[in-house]
Amino acid sequence: MARNNLGSTLVIANPASHSGKGAVWAEVVRRFLETYDGATTSFELKMTEATGDAERFAAGAAGYDTLMILGGDGVIHEVVSGLMAIEASLRPRLAVVPLGSGNDFARTLGLTANDPEKALAELLSGAERTFDLGHVTSDERPEGTYFTESLSFGLDAAIAIDTTKRRARGTRQEGSGLFLTSSIKLALHAGSGHPCVAHIDGEAPVSLNSLIFAVLNGPTYGGGFRICPAADPTDGALDVCFNVGHPNLLRLLFLLGLARFGRHTRSRIVRLRTMRSVQIAFSDDVPCQVDGEELPGRSFSIEAVPAALRVLVSRSCRY
Repeated sequence: MARNNLGSTLVIANPASHSGKGAVWAEVVRRFLETYDGATTSFELKMTEATGDAERFAAGAAGYDTLMILGGDGVIHEVVSGLMAIEASLRPRLAVVPLGSGNDFARTLGLTANDPEKALAELLSGAERTFDLGHVTSDERPEGTYFTESLSFGLDAAIAIDTTKRRARGTRQEGSGLFLTSSIKLALHAGSGHPCVAHIDGEAPVSLNSLIFAVLNGPTYGGGFRICPAADPTDGALDVCFNVGHPNLLRLLFLLGLARFGRHTRSRIVRLRTMRSVQIAFSDDVPCQVDGEELPGRSFSIEAVPAALRVLVSRSCRY
């Protein structure tokens, strides 16, 4: 079986990931890299202590061959933002050891979650790919941010934000179970949606009453819900799913259940398409999440960033 040498490697670990197991698993990774001949030429381990540390460490990683991140989608989001601040010729490739609740980016990479030794083995026997990213700016965050997997507005964003807050409060639920219980709670108070106007790929503007407007680089979020099942992070585009009808509560809950398996795509209430850019303006405050992190604003500009980042994927990755 072919083996990758990661070269000079910066390892960033979030000790709080997966209910505090991150510190223990960081030590597992340290021992693995110290004892496994041929895994790296050298490595350095840095532990985060606060929000923003991972982005700062990653932004200082110019010249390393590989940046390895131990953590969930939130800290991966930070790391990617840091990496994109580095000149492309000096930017390390990204290796993910997924330790989180949702692990949607890891699912796109084909990596085993919450089993660091198995994930390391998959990385060392895997391949390098070049992935697209998304980028979004808002009227309140004009500097913008990148996303690896998902950006969304409305009900699904409120659900994602709620799951993040519940994890911070120490809920024992995780993955799709956590997403589903937040979905049911918030769907009961979904209201009539958020009026907005969207300009997709420079086409004529479309007026929507948005319950869900999700832009994906990979096929899933929320711990495996296949919101845009055909999304491909190597095609130079993003996929979008949005509602064009307004379902009653029972139909809405049914659609959320179908979305777990990507079967909502047959409904006349939703539309799916690929795109390279969209400008969307809401008439009121709207929940917005980027890879699970809250983003304030009412007006947003989103674009695909083709071939932005080199990543290591498992042999089972479909991309």
